Amino acid sequence: MASQAAQALEKAIRALGGMWDTRRSVTALRDGGLGDGDQRAQEKRARQALRDLAEAHVIVKTDPDSATYRLATEL
Repeated sequence: MASQAAQALEKAIRALGGMWDTRRSVTALRDGGLGDGDQRAQEKRARQALRDLAEAHVIVKTDPDSATYRLATEL
């Protein structure tokens, strides 16, 4: 079962599309009511949610050397 953060982030990614990195993910999670903790904790939560979604094949990395993702169904 996906974490609450991964579920919220997936909803935002599907609604908004485009490129996603840690910063944008933190903002989306904060807007979704999951912004508790200091900046470091929020970034850690966002990175884990991104990894979870990539593992579930919802998103894919756009560059192997960067933590930037896009929706798997986008070209």
